[in-house]
Amino acid sequence: MKDTEKAFLWIINILNNKKISFQISGGFAAKIYGSPRELNDIDIDIPDENFSDIYDEVKQYIIYGPEHYKDEKWDVLLMTLNYEGQEIDITGATNGKISNKDKSAWLQYPCDFNKVIYKEIFGVTVPIISKEDLINYKRELDGEHQLVDIEAIR
Repeated sequence: MKDTEKAFLWIINILNNKKISFQISGGFAAKIYGSPRELNDIDIDIPDENFSDIYDEVKQYIIYGPEHYKDEKWDVLLMTLNYEGQEIDITGATNGKISNKDKSAWLQYPCDFNKVIYKEIFGVTVPIISKEDLINYKRELDGEHQLVDIEAIR
């Protein structure tokens, strides 16, 4: 059984202690903004150069990466962790790209740490991707759940 709160507080504590810039994104950010769908994973964006700063503290929980991940939708530095049954995707925000809806061009992944919104989650105030950036990248993704998220974020 996954413990989202425990996993969230664990990774946020590591990032804060290392003074790493980050933002909560993806489905978890959508959930924070009001999406009714079930949470799959915790998505966190950090600068590419900070993966090595957290590696020693998270290595026993790594189930993927850290390495360059590319498919038809994503072209990013990625590390996936499993802590207390909860998956955490840490994505590189520096050079990440996402393909547009019709997969004809690559777009810069929307991560502007200067545009984050601060919200309290599980008793900790954290930076969250702006609604505008979240909607813009979810518009480029496939799946009914993206439409549910976009509607809830608005």
